[in-house]
Amino acid sequence: MIIILFIYFFERFNGQIPHGDHGRRKSKFQLRQRLQANGLKAQRQHICKNLDEVQKLTQADFHSISYTLSRNQTVVVQYEHDEDSDMFQIGRSSESQIDFIVMDTVPGAKIIDDINASQSTISRYACRIVVLRHPPYTARIYAAGFDSSKNIFLGEKSIKWNNNHNEMDGVTTNGILLMHIDGDQFNINSKPTKWKEVSVCGSVFDLGEGRFKYNYQTASPSNTDNILKDGTLIDLCGATLLWRSVEGLKYTPTRRFLEFELDELNSKKPQCPVGLNTLVIKTPTFSSISSNFSNPYVYVSCGHVHGNHQWGVINDNNQLRECPLCRTVGPLIPIIPGLESSFYVIPNNDNESTTSHAFHPCGHMTSQSTALYWSKIKIPYGAKGLKSVCPFCSIALSEINSYVRLIFQDSIYR
Repeated sequence: MIIILFIYFFERFNGQIPHGDHGRRKSKFQLRQRLQANGLKAQRQHICKNLDEVQKLTQADFHSISYTLSRNQTVVVQYEHDEDSDMFQIGRSSESQIDFIVMDTVPGAKIIDDINASQSTISRYACRIVVLRHPPYTARIYAAGFDSSKNIFLGEKSIKWNNNHNEMDGVTTNGILLMHIDGDQFNINSKPTKWKEVSVCGSVFDLGEGRFKYNYQTASPSNTDNILKDGTLIDLCGATLLWRSVEGLKYTPTRRFLEFELDELNSKKPQCPVGLNTLVIKTPTFSSISSNFSNPYVYVSCGHVHGNHQWGVINDNNQLRECPLCRTVGPLIPIIPGLESSFYVIPNNDNESTTSHAFHPCGHMTSQSTALYWSKIKIPYGAKGLKSVCPFCSIALSEINSYVRLIFQDSIYR
């Protein structure tokens, strides 16, 4: 199984982290079977009447989840080793028990200094993924992760309840959300479903109008499960992850193929209709895209590709240009190749180009199927609700024209 970070632009730029991957802080993370199983399963539930009983259990050499119901009552669930599964933990903490370190998404960040959020909304121990060590290698996600003392604590004010099996369960402060795709494959025909919330024990619930008013105890769990499938999105309240399976990635373009198609496009030497100079689509660096005359730009209202000339500026507004070919007025944005292959959906046909379209307003170049798919997906976008975003940089897409078909002067795609 492979888990790929999605919309992780504050730590990544087009599939990479500024200054490269470092240890457990990566733009994507591959889950491999551990040499020794470290999975866990619930063993026994204890009802503690005082703090001494709680400390005696939580300081013992086993994992546990504590649910504080009141000053005088705490339920501690003891976990035992499960030799049939591996556990991987994700969170903001740099402690050794966290396998994959994440930080808050900062849309449009390009250097490492831009990613330091003043106050993170991602939990230090956000979630854990448990994968079976034998076929079919089922992967399940659970809210919250175990800390350095092997414990998960849900305080008195946290949301928790006793479920139908007389077992304790709860949700974390900011919540872990899940969205599966409606379809068998990660392709253009897949449809988004509603976002759901995952509990500490792995139950999945529909989102209520307000989390603190929502009665989890009386609400029936959603018919959605916590099993991760190819294309599943996971929101950590500050960063969103994309889960890709090994089987699904077999049918998506590879990084080498994307670079080959980019070289093939450049080999055709597309020209700027105004400057008549050859345009070269370059692999971007972490610095800002330069205004070099050879860099291609696209008029998002019509799709015609030009160099960065100064023709057609409207009322000294450099953001509003008139296309010299069709007189359409609109923004002119630089074209940047989208090189993270895991964001590409399975194409409709083998002949689909990966350089035919670009997202608006960021300009990341991609295939038609990929552009259409991500323009339909809505993800949590801070305090602004749900928005469609570019998967390569996390910038919100235009609600009018979320992507544009690229039209070169020499009709490369005709």
